[in-house]
Amino acid sequence: MKRYLKKHPETIEYDPMCDKENPQRITFEDVSAAAFRIQSEIIKTPCVKSHMSNTFGMDIYLKNDFLQHTGSFKERGARNALLLLSKENKARGVISASLGNHSQALSYHANNLNVPTTVVMPNVAPIMKIEKCRSYGANVIIHGHDMKEAKFHAMSLAKERGLTYINGYDHPHIMAGQGTVGLEIIEQVPDVDAVLVPVGGGGLIAGVATAIKHLKPHVLIYGVETEKCPSMKQAMNRQGPVCVQIRSTLADGLAVPTIGYNAYVTVKPIVDKLITVNEDWIARAILRLIEQEKYVVEGGGAVGVAAIMAGLVPELVGKKVVCILSGGNIDTTILGRCLERGLAAEQRLVKFKVTVSDRPGGIAELCKLISSTGVSIKDIIQERAWVHGDIFSVRVKVVCETRGPEHLEELRGVIASAYREWDFAGEYDAFTRRNSSESLDDDVSH
Repeated sequence: MKRYLKKHPETIEYDPMCDKENPQRITFEDVSAAAFRIQSEIIKTPCVKSHMSNTFGMDIYLKNDFLQHTGSFKERGARNALLLLSKENKARGVISASLGNHSQALSYHANNLNVPTTVVMPNVAPIMKIEKCRSYGANVIIHGHDMKEAKFHAMSLAKERGLTYINGYDHPHIMAGQGTVGLEIIEQVPDVDAVLVPVGGGGLIAGVATAIKHLKPHVLIYGVETEKCPSMKQAMNRQGPVCVQIRSTLADGLAVPTIGYNAYVTVKPIVDKLITVNEDWIARAILRLIEQEKYVVEGGGAVGVAAIMAGLVPELVGKKVVCILSGGNIDTTILGRCLERGLAAEQRLVKFKVTVSDRPGGIAELCKLISSTGVSIKDIIQERAWVHGDIFSVRVKVVCETRGPEHLEELRGVIASAYREWDFAGEYDAFTRRNSSESLDDDVSH
Protein backbone atom coordinates (compact mmCIF):
# COMPACT_ATOMS: atom_id res chain seq x y z
CA MET A 1 0.00 0.00 0.00
CA LYS A 2 2.83 2.40 0.84
CA ARG A 3 4.37 1.76 -2.57
CA TYR A 4 1.05 2.59 -4.23
CA LEU A 5 0.63 5.81 -2.24
CA LYS A 6 4.10 6.92 -3.31
CA LYS A 7 3.13 6.45 -6.93
CA HIS A 8 -0.31 8.00 -6.39
CA PRO A 9 0.00 10.60 -3.61
CA GLU A 10 -3.17 12.29 -4.73
CA THR A 11 -5.44 9.51 -3.49
CA ILE A 12 -6.11 7.37 -0.45
CA GLU A 13 -8.87 5.51 -2.25
CA TYR A 14 -6.89 2.29 -2.59
CA ASP A 15 -8.24 -1.15 -1.79
CA PRO A 16 -5.67 -3.95 -2.04
CA MET A 17 -8.45 -6.42 -2.85
CA CYS A 18 -9.65 -4.29 -5.79
CA ASP A 19 -6.47 -3.09 -7.50
CA LYS A 20 -6.92 -1.89 -11.06
CA GLU A 21 -3.24 -2.63 -11.76
CA ASN A 22 -3.62 -6.23 -10.62
CA PRO A 23 -7.28 -7.31 -10.98
CA GLN A 24 -8.33 -10.74 -9.70
CA ARG A 25 -10.53 -13.12 -11.67
CA ILE A 26 -12.63 -15.46 -9.53
CA THR A 27 -12.99 -19.17 -10.37
CA PHE A 28 -15.69 -21.81 -10.13
CA GLU A 29 -13.84 -23.27 -7.15
CA ASP A 30 -14.23 -19.93 -5.34
CA VAL A 31 -17.98 -20.02 -5.92
CA SER A 32 -18.47 -23.64 -4.93
CA ALA A 33 -16.43 -23.12 -1.75
CA ALA A 34 -18.57 -20.08 -0.91
CA ALA A 35 -21.73 -22.14 -1.39
CA PHE A 36 -20.56 -24.66 1.20
CA ARG A 37 -19.39 -21.92 3.56
CA ILE A 38 -22.62 -19.87 3.66
CA GLN A 39 -25.27 -22.57 3.24
CA SER A 40 -26.40 -22.68 6.86
CA GLU A 41 -27.41 -19.00 7.05
CA ILE A 42 -28.47 -18.18 3.48
CA ILE A 43 -31.92 -19.01 2.08
CA LYS A 44 -32.03 -21.13 -1.06
CA THR A 45 -34.62 -18.95 -2.73
CA PRO A 46 -37.26 -20.41 -5.09
CA CYS A 47 -37.06 -20.12 -8.87
CA VAL A 48 -40.65 -20.27 -10.11
CA LYS A 49 -42.28 -20.13 -13.52
CA SER A 50 -43.80 -16.74 -14.24
CA HIS A 51 -47.41 -16.01 -15.20
CA MET A 52 -45.92 -13.79 -17.94
CA SER A 53 -44.53 -16.75 -19.89
CA ASN A 54 -47.43 -17.07 -22.36
CA THR A 55 -47.57 -13.30 -22.89
CA PHE A 56 -43.99 -13.10 -24.16
CA GLY A 57 -43.67 -16.50 -25.81
CA MET A 58 -40.90 -17.86 -23.61
CA ASP A 59 -40.67 -19.92 -20.44
CA ILE A 60 -39.81 -17.24 -17.90
CA TYR A 61 -38.56 -18.28 -14.48
CA LEU A 62 -38.10 -15.80 -11.65
CA LYS A 63 -35.24 -16.36 -9.20
CA ASN A 64 -36.67 -14.72 -6.09
CA ASP A 65 -33.57 -13.60 -4.22
CA PHE A 66 -35.48 -10.66 -2.76
CA LEU A 67 -36.73 -13.28 -0.27
CA GLN A 68 -33.43 -13.26 1.62
CA HIS A 69 -33.77 -11.98 5.19
CA THR A 70 -32.57 -8.46 4.33
CA GLY A 71 -34.36 -8.41 0.99
CA SER A 72 -31.55 -8.93 -1.52
CA PHE A 73 -28.91 -11.28 -2.92
CA LYS A 74 -26.19 -9.22 -1.23
CA GLU A 75 -26.32 -11.45 1.84
CA ARG A 76 -24.50 -14.21 -0.02
CA GLY A 77 -21.34 -12.22 -0.64
CA ALA A 78 -21.45 -10.40 2.69
CA ARG A 79 -21.61 -13.64 4.65
CA ASN A 80 -18.81 -15.19 2.63
CA ALA A 81 -16.52 -12.17 3.02
CA LEU A 82 -17.10 -11.89 6.76
CA LEU A 83 -16.41 -15.59 7.35
CA LEU A 84 -13.08 -15.28 5.53
CA LEU A 85 -11.81 -12.42 7.71
CA SER A 86 -8.92 -13.09 10.08
CA LYS A 87 -9.63 -13.04 13.83
CA GLU A 88 -7.78 -9.74 14.14
CA ASN A 89 -9.80 -8.08 11.39
CA LYS A 90 -13.05 -9.39 12.83
CA ALA A 91 -12.15 -7.86 16.17
CA ARG A 92 -11.25 -4.44 14.68
CA GLY A 93 -14.36 -4.33 12.53
CA VAL A 94 -15.35 -3.68 8.93
CA ILE A 95 -16.57 -0.72 6.91
CA SER A 96 -18.22 -0.36 3.53
CA ALA A 97 -20.10 2.07 1.31
CA SER A 98 -23.41 1.14 -0.24
CA LEU A 99 -26.70 2.54 -1.49
CA GLY A 100 -28.43 0.15 0.88
CA ASN A 101 -28.61 -3.53 0.02
CA HIS A 102 -24.95 -4.36 0.69
CA SER A 103 -25.04 -2.22 3.82
CA GLN A 104 -28.06 -4.11 5.13
CA ALA A 105 -26.58 -7.51 4.31
CA LEU A 106 -23.23 -6.64 5.88
CA SER A 107 -24.87 -5.14 8.97
CA TYR A 108 -27.13 -8.15 9.51
CA HIS A 109 -24.50 -10.87 9.13
CA ALA A 110 -21.80 -8.89 10.94
CA ASN A 111 -24.19 -8.53 13.85
CA ASN A 112 -24.74 -12.31 13.85
CA LEU A 113 -20.98 -12.88 13.81
CA ASN A 114 -20.22 -10.15 16.41
CA VAL A 115 -18.14 -8.08 13.99
CA PRO A 116 -18.32 -4.28 14.57
CA THR A 117 -19.64 -2.62 11.41
CA THR A 118 -19.73 0.88 9.95
CA VAL A 119 -21.59 1.65 6.72
CA VAL A 120 -21.40 4.86 4.72
CA MET A 121 -24.46 5.64 2.63
CA PRO A 122 -25.01 8.57 0.23
CA ASN A 123 -27.89 10.91 0.97
CA VAL A 124 -29.84 9.47 -1.99
CA ALA A 125 -30.11 6.07 -0.27
CA PRO A 126 -33.73 5.15 0.57
CA ILE A 127 -34.71 5.97 4.14
CA MET A 128 -36.01 2.45 4.67
CA LYS A 129 -32.58 0.98 3.92
CA ILE A 130 -30.83 3.44 6.24
CA GLU A 131 -33.14 2.59 9.14
CA LYS A 132 -32.76 -1.14 8.54
CA CYS A 133 -28.98 -0.89 8.84
CA ARG A 134 -29.35 0.90 12.14
CA SER A 135 -31.77 -1.76 13.37
CA TYR A 136 -29.08 -4.39 12.69
CA GLY A 137 -26.68 -2.57 14.98
CA ALA A 138 -24.44 -0.89 12.42
CA ASN A 139 -22.90 2.55 12.79
CA VAL A 140 -24.50 4.38 9.85
CA ILE A 141 -22.83 7.47 8.37
CA ILE A 142 -24.69 9.50 5.74
CA HIS A 143 -22.15 11.17 3.48
CA GLY A 144 -21.98 12.34 -0.12
CA HIS A 145 -24.42 12.80 -2.96
CA ASP A 146 -23.63 9.52 -4.73
CA MET A 147 -21.73 6.25 -4.39
CA LYS A 148 -18.44 7.76 -5.54
CA GLU A 149 -18.39 10.27 -2.68
CA ALA A 150 -19.64 7.75 -0.12
CA LYS A 151 -17.00 5.22 -1.13
CA PHE A 152 -14.16 7.74 -0.91
CA HIS A 153 -15.27 8.72 2.59
CA ALA A 154 -15.57 5.09 3.70
CA MET A 155 -12.09 4.26 2.48
CA SER A 156 -10.71 7.34 4.20
CA LEU A 157 -12.26 6.17 7.48
CA ALA A 158 -10.94 2.63 6.91
CA LYS A 159 -7.39 3.94 6.66
CA GLU A 160 -7.85 6.31 9.59
CA ARG A 161 -9.42 3.75 11.97
CA GLY A 162 -7.70 0.54 10.84
CA LEU A 163 -10.94 -1.06 9.63
CA THR A 164 -11.25 -3.62 6.84
CA TYR A 165 -12.98 -2.13 3.82
CA ILE A 166 -15.30 -4.61 2.09
CA ASN A 167 -16.22 -3.52 -1.42
CA GLY A 168 -19.85 -4.42 -2.01
CA TYR A 169 -19.46 -5.53 -5.62
CA ASP A 170 -15.79 -5.99 -6.49
CA HIS A 171 -14.23 -7.84 -3.56
CA PRO A 172 -13.37 -11.38 -4.78
CA HIS A 173 -15.04 -12.96 -1.74
CA ILE A 174 -18.18 -10.91 -2.38
CA MET A 175 -18.30 -11.96 -6.05
CA ALA A 176 -17.79 -15.62 -5.14
CA GLY A 177 -20.67 -15.45 -2.68
CA GLN A 178 -22.97 -13.83 -5.24
CA GLY A 179 -22.12 -16.60 -7.68
CA THR A 180 -24.02 -19.09 -5.52
CA VAL A 181 -27.18 -17.71 -7.14
CA GLY A 182 -25.96 -19.27 -10.39
CA LEU A 183 -25.40 -22.67 -8.77
CA GLU A 184 -28.97 -22.65 -7.47
CA ILE A 185 -30.36 -21.66 -10.87
CA ILE A 186 -28.66 -24.64 -12.54
CA GLU A 187 -30.03 -26.94 -9.84
CA GLN A 188 -33.57 -25.54 -10.03
CA VAL A 189 -33.85 -25.06 -13.83
CA PRO A 190 -31.34 -27.56 -15.23
CA ASP A 191 -32.36 -27.00 -18.87
CA VAL A 192 -32.15 -23.20 -18.71
CA ASP A 193 -31.18 -21.46 -21.97
CA ALA A 194 -30.46 -17.92 -20.76
CA VAL A 195 -30.11 -15.93 -17.54
CA LEU A 196 -30.82 -12.19 -17.30
CA VAL A 197 -28.69 -10.64 -14.55
CA PRO A 198 -29.04 -7.10 -13.12
CA VAL A 199 -25.77 -5.16 -13.40
CA GLY A 200 -24.64 -2.36 -11.10
CA GLY A 201 -21.06 -2.75 -9.94
CA GLY A 202 -20.72 -6.11 -11.69
CA GLY A 203 -20.30 -8.47 -8.73
CA LEU A 204 -23.49 -10.45 -9.27
CA ILE A 205 -22.99 -11.06 -12.98
CA ALA A 206 -19.30 -11.93 -12.39
CA GLY A 207 -20.22 -14.63 -9.87
CA VAL A 208 -23.27 -15.96 -11.72
CA ALA A 209 -21.49 -16.10 -15.09
CA THR A 210 -18.48 -17.85 -13.54
CA ALA A 211 -20.65 -20.54 -11.98
CA ILE A 212 -23.02 -21.15 -14.89
CA LYS A 213 -20.49 -20.99 -17.73
CA HIS A 214 -18.30 -23.56 -15.93
CA LEU A 215 -21.18 -26.03 -15.57
CA LYS A 216 -23.07 -25.26 -18.79
CA PRO A 217 -21.07 -23.14 -21.25
CA HIS A 218 -23.95 -22.97 -23.75
CA VAL A 219 -26.23 -21.04 -21.36
CA LEU A 220 -26.46 -17.38 -22.41
CA ILE A 221 -25.61 -14.77 -19.78
CA TYR A 222 -27.14 -11.35 -20.42
CA GLY A 223 -26.37 -8.36 -18.23
CA VAL A 224 -29.10 -5.73 -17.87
CA GLU A 225 -28.45 -2.13 -16.79
CA THR A 226 -30.50 1.03 -16.48
CA GLU A 227 -29.77 3.51 -19.25
CA LYS A 228 -29.25 6.11 -16.51
CA CYS A 229 -26.01 4.39 -15.42
CA PRO A 230 -24.64 1.98 -18.07
CA SER A 231 -21.25 1.51 -16.42
CA MET A 232 -20.65 -2.07 -17.61
CA LYS A 233 -21.58 -1.30 -21.21
CA GLN A 234 -19.26 1.71 -21.22
CA ALA A 235 -16.47 -0.43 -19.75
CA MET A 236 -16.89 -3.01 -22.52
CA ASN A 237 -16.92 -0.30 -25.19
CA ARG A 238 -13.77 1.37 -23.82
CA GLN A 239 -11.88 -1.80 -22.91
CA GLY A 240 -11.86 -1.11 -19.19
CA PRO A 241 -13.83 0.42 -16.30
CA VAL A 242 -14.58 4.10 -16.71
CA CYS A 243 -16.55 6.52 -14.58
CA VAL A 244 -19.98 7.35 -15.99
CA GLN A 245 -22.29 10.13 -14.93
CA ILE A 246 -25.00 9.00 -12.52
CA ARG A 247 -28.50 10.29 -13.12
CA SER A 248 -31.48 9.77 -10.83
CA THR A 249 -32.95 6.34 -11.47
CA LEU A 250 -35.69 4.02 -10.25
CA ALA A 251 -32.98 1.35 -10.13
CA ASP A 252 -31.01 3.10 -7.38
CA GLY A 253 -29.26 -0.12 -6.38
CA LEU A 254 -27.59 -0.26 -9.82
CA ALA A 255 -26.33 3.33 -9.76
CA VAL A 256 -22.62 2.52 -9.49
CA PRO A 257 -20.53 4.97 -11.55
CA THR A 258 -17.54 2.67 -12.14
CA ILE A 259 -17.80 -1.11 -12.30
CA GLY A 260 -15.28 -3.15 -10.37
CA TYR A 261 -11.92 -3.99 -11.87
CA ASN A 262 -12.13 -7.60 -10.68
CA ALA A 263 -15.70 -7.85 -11.94
CA TYR A 264 -14.71 -6.50 -15.34
CA VAL A 265 -11.88 -8.96 -15.98
CA THR A 266 -14.08 -11.82 -14.77
CA VAL A 267 -17.12 -10.87 -16.86
CA LYS A 268 -15.51 -9.70 -20.11
CA PRO A 269 -14.69 -13.10 -21.64
CA ILE A 270 -17.89 -14.89 -20.56
CA VAL A 271 -20.83 -12.48 -20.84
CA ASP A 272 -22.87 -12.88 -24.03
CA LYS A 273 -24.77 -9.60 -24.21
CA LEU A 274 -25.30 -6.32 -22.35
CA ILE A 275 -28.65 -4.58 -22.46
CA THR A 276 -29.77 -1.17 -21.22
CA VAL A 277 -33.42 -0.44 -20.40
CA ASN A 278 -35.12 2.90 -19.88
CA GLU A 279 -36.92 4.03 -16.76
CA ASP A 280 -40.44 3.65 -18.10
CA TRP A 281 -39.93 -0.05 -18.82
CA ILE A 282 -38.49 -0.51 -15.33
CA ALA A 283 -41.61 1.13 -13.87
CA ARG A 284 -43.82 -1.10 -16.02
CA ALA A 285 -41.89 -4.17 -14.89
CA ILE A 286 -42.37 -3.25 -11.21
CA LEU A 287 -46.09 -2.80 -11.87
CA ARG A 288 -46.35 -6.08 -13.80
CA LEU A 289 -44.56 -8.05 -11.08
CA ILE A 290 -46.95 -6.68 -8.45
CA GLU A 291 -50.09 -7.28 -10.51
CA GLN A 292 -49.29 -10.67 -11.99
CA GLU A 293 -46.77 -12.28 -9.62
CA LYS A 294 -47.68 -10.50 -6.35
CA TYR A 295 -43.98 -9.64 -5.85
CA VAL A 296 -42.78 -6.25 -4.62
CA VAL A 297 -39.40 -5.79 -6.32
CA GLU A 298 -37.13 -2.76 -6.45
CA GLY A 299 -36.11 -1.19 -9.75
CA GLY A 300 -32.70 -2.86 -9.82
CA GLY A 301 -34.32 -6.25 -9.35
CA ALA A 302 -36.89 -5.70 -12.10
CA VAL A 303 -34.54 -4.81 -14.99
CA GLY A 304 -34.46 -8.35 -16.42
CA VAL A 305 -38.24 -8.44 -16.67
CA ALA A 306 -38.14 -4.91 -18.11
CA ALA A 307 -35.80 -6.08 -20.89
CA ILE A 308 -38.23 -8.84 -21.85
CA MET A 309 -41.25 -6.52 -21.75
CA ALA A 310 -39.43 -3.94 -23.88
CA GLY A 311 -38.76 -6.55 -26.59
CA LEU A 312 -34.99 -6.28 -26.23
CA VAL A 313 -34.36 -10.04 -26.30
CA PRO A 314 -36.39 -11.35 -29.28
CA GLU A 315 -33.86 -14.15 -29.83
CA LEU A 316 -35.01 -15.75 -26.57
CA VAL A 317 -38.57 -16.38 -27.74
CA GLY A 318 -39.36 -20.08 -27.31
CA LYS A 319 -36.50 -20.57 -24.85
CA LYS A 320 -36.27 -21.11 -21.09
CA VAL A 321 -35.16 -17.87 -19.45
CA VAL A 322 -34.37 -17.03 -15.82
CA CYS A 323 -34.63 -13.46 -14.54
CA ILE A 324 -32.87 -12.79 -11.25
CA LEU A 325 -35.10 -10.64 -9.04
CA SER A 326 -32.16 -9.43 -7.01
CA GLY A 327 -33.83 -7.17 -4.45
CA GLY A 328 -37.11 -6.04 -2.96
CA ASN A 329 -36.03 -3.07 -0.85
CA ILE A 330 -37.97 -0.33 -2.58
CA ASP A 331 -38.82 2.82 -0.65
CA THR A 332 -42.57 3.17 -0.14
CA THR A 333 -42.76 6.63 -1.70
CA ILE A 334 -40.71 5.48 -4.70
CA LEU A 335 -43.01 2.48 -5.09
CA GLY A 336 -46.00 4.79 -5.39
CA ARG A 337 -44.27 6.81 -8.09
CA CYS A 338 -43.26 3.64 -9.93
CA LEU A 339 -46.81 2.36 -10.00
CA GLU A 340 -48.14 5.65 -11.33
CA ARG A 341 -45.33 5.85 -13.92
CA GLY A 342 -46.04 2.28 -14.96
CA LEU A 343 -49.77 2.91 -15.32
CA ALA A 344 -49.06 6.01 -17.42
CA ALA A 345 -46.57 4.11 -19.59
CA GLU A 346 -49.20 1.43 -20.26
CA GLN A 347 -51.77 4.15 -21.09
CA ARG A 348 -53.91 3.07 -18.17
CA LEU A 349 -53.46 6.39 -16.38
CA VAL A 350 -54.25 9.24 -18.77
CA LYS A 351 -54.25 13.03 -18.56
CA PHE A 352 -55.96 15.29 -21.05
CA LYS A 353 -57.31 18.83 -21.34
CA VAL A 354 -60.47 19.89 -23.06
CA THR A 355 -62.22 23.27 -23.44
CA VAL A 356 -65.93 23.08 -22.66
CA SER A 357 -68.80 25.54 -22.32
CA ASP A 358 -68.91 27.40 -19.00
CA ARG A 359 -72.70 27.42 -18.96
CA PRO A 360 -74.47 25.38 -16.26
CA GLY A 361 -74.14 21.68 -17.00
CA GLY A 362 -71.10 22.01 -19.28
CA ILE A 363 -68.75 20.04 -17.04
CA ALA A 364 -71.52 17.63 -16.08
CA GLU A 365 -71.94 16.76 -19.76
CA LEU A 366 -68.21 16.10 -20.05
CA CYS A 367 -68.28 13.78 -17.04
CA LYS A 368 -71.31 11.96 -18.44
CA LEU A 369 -69.55 11.55 -21.79
CA ILE A 370 -66.43 10.13 -20.14
CA SER A 371 -68.42 7.73 -17.96
CA SER A 372 -70.30 6.46 -21.01
CA THR A 373 -67.03 4.92 -22.24
CA GLY A 374 -66.40 3.13 -18.95
CA VAL A 375 -63.42 5.34 -18.14
CA SER A 376 -62.96 6.18 -14.45
CA ILE A 377 -62.25 9.82 -13.56
CA LYS A 378 -59.55 10.15 -10.89
CA ASP A 379 -59.19 13.95 -10.80
CA ILE A 380 -60.73 16.95 -12.50
CA ILE A 381 -59.58 20.58 -12.35
CA GLN A 382 -61.16 23.69 -13.90
CA GLU A 383 -59.08 26.53 -15.36
CA ARG A 384 -60.84 29.75 -16.35
CA ALA A 385 -58.17 32.46 -16.18
CA TRP A 386 -55.92 30.87 -18.84
CA VAL A 387 -58.55 30.34 -21.55
CA HIS A 388 -57.86 32.74 -24.42
CA GLY A 389 -60.49 34.28 -26.68
CA ASP A 390 -63.73 32.89 -25.26
CA ILE A 391 -64.80 34.18 -21.85
CA PHE A 392 -67.73 31.75 -21.82
CA SER A 393 -65.49 28.66 -21.92
CA VAL A 394 -63.59 26.75 -19.25
CA ARG A 395 -60.61 24.51 -19.70
CA VAL A 396 -60.88 21.24 -17.80
CA LYS A 397 -57.92 19.02 -16.93
CA VAL A 398 -58.94 15.42 -16.39
CA VAL A 399 -56.89 12.55 -14.99
CA CYS A 400 -58.58 9.23 -15.60
CA GLU A 401 -58.01 5.48 -15.64
CA THR A 402 -58.50 3.31 -18.72
CA ARG A 403 -58.07 -0.38 -19.45
CA GLY A 404 -55.22 0.30 -21.87
CA PRO A 405 -54.43 1.67 -25.37
CA GLU A 406 -57.65 0.48 -27.06
CA HIS A 407 -59.80 1.96 -24.33
CA LEU A 408 -57.82 5.21 -24.58
CA GLU A 409 -58.49 5.37 -28.32
CA GLU A 410 -62.21 4.97 -27.63
CA LEU A 411 -62.10 7.83 -25.12
CA ARG A 412 -60.11 10.02 -27.49
CA GLY A 413 -62.59 9.43 -30.29
CA VAL A 414 -65.53 10.42 -28.11
CA ILE A 415 -63.80 13.59 -26.89
CA ALA A 416 -62.67 14.56 -30.41
CA SER A 417 -66.19 14.21 -31.79
CA ALA A 418 -67.76 16.32 -29.04
CA TYR A 419 -65.27 19.17 -28.52
CA ARG A 420 -63.27 21.56 -30.67
CA GLU A 421 -60.19 22.01 -28.47
CA TRP A 422 -58.60 19.04 -26.70
CA ASP A 423 -55.18 17.62 -26.03
CA PHE A 424 -54.04 14.29 -24.57
CA ALA A 425 -50.79 14.44 -22.62
CA GLY A 426 -47.78 12.20 -22.24
CA GLU A 427 -44.87 10.90 -24.27
CA TYR A 428 -46.65 7.55 -24.60
CA ASP A 429 -49.34 9.17 -26.76
CA ALA A 430 -47.72 9.07 -30.18
CA PHE A 431 -50.90 10.04 -32.03
CA THR A 432 -52.14 13.13 -30.19
CA ARG A 433 -54.53 15.06 -32.43
CA ARG A 434 -55.91 18.55 -32.17
CA ASN A 435 -58.96 20.04 -33.86
CA SER A 436 -57.61 23.54 -33.14
CA SER A 437 -54.38 25.20 -34.15
CA GLU A 438 -54.14 26.81 -30.70
CA SER A 439 -51.48 25.18 -28.56
CA LEU A 440 -52.50 24.36 -25.02
CA ASP A 441 -50.29 24.74 -21.94
CA ASP A 442 -46.81 23.34 -21.57
CA ASP A 443 -47.76 20.66 -19.08
CA VAL A 444 -49.58 18.67 -21.73
CA SER A 445 -46.94 18.95 -24.42
CA HIS A 446 -44.79 16.00 -25.45
